[in-house]
Amino acid sequence: MSSIEQLGRAMMIGGIVLAAIGGLLMLSGKIPWIGKLPGDIMIEKKNFTFYFPIATSILLSVILSFLFWLIGRK
Repeated sequence: MSSIEQLGRAMMIGGIVLAAIGGLLMLSGKIPWIGKLPGDIMIEKKNFTFYFPIATSILLSVILSFLFWLIGRK
């Protein structure tokens, strides 16, 4: 397979992954537990809100790592 074909394949896979992530972000408001997992930090004051989704970030990282592992297998 030539380097141009490899680049084309990588761009197609990247586009599919980006489209999937975009779809998940659009649906994230409809999934009640996303962003509200135990381990997510939220501090609310009168006029200040700090939100750091540690557990959600770790969960998404594990899911994406597994998906990329599946895609990269031959």
